[in-house]
Amino acid sequence: MTQAVRVAILFSGRGSNMQTLAHHLAKQSVPATFVLALTNRPDAGGIEFCQAQGVDCAVIDHKAFDTRAAFEVEMQKALDTARVDLICAAGFMRLLTPAFVTHWRDRIINIHPSLLPAYKGLNTHARVLADGGKEHGCSVHYMRAEMDDGPIIVQKRVRVHNDDTPESLAARVLKQEHLAYPEALDIVVKNLIDN
Repeated sequence: MTQAVRVAILFSGRGSNMQTLAHHLAKQSVPATFVLALTNRPDAGGIEFCQAQGVDCAVIDHKAFDTRAAFEVEMQKALDTARVDLICAAGFMRLLTPAFVTHWRDRIINIHPSLLPAYKGLNTHARVLADGGKEHGCSVHYMRAEMDDGPIIVQKRVRVHNDDTPESLAARVLKQEHLAYPEALDIVVKNLIDN
């Protein structure tokens, strides 16, 4: 691949990781372009950011479809239209089917708020605290068919404080997410260009 890598970012909420990636992708030194944002929630806060930045944002409400596969057909159409090379899932709160993930193998990455393989799934901060964990963090990984599975690209760690709440721990981990995802994106983009 010789031209800039065309990146789509999937999100479901306020899109803070999407915004971090968007600012990173806007740098001249990054050989990639943010060509499409895609959300499954018509009320997602990140839509406003996309509108303000002039980024194409596809809103595909998963509730309008009877099956995950039907939803993903519409997603794939939007991705194909934008000629996407790489997908970054950034707080996208939908499980993707094995068929979709396999189609995008090594071209779809995800960020998760734990030190994978520990604490897959939801409520990671509360679960770490309940277990008396001393360390927590985030992982960016290549997505595989199993939830929160796949080769790790970047991990960032934070110490758990004795007085932490799920909210205070989440806030510290989010700061690390905003460092980890651009770092991982650079690695993956380089791999795509080199191969």
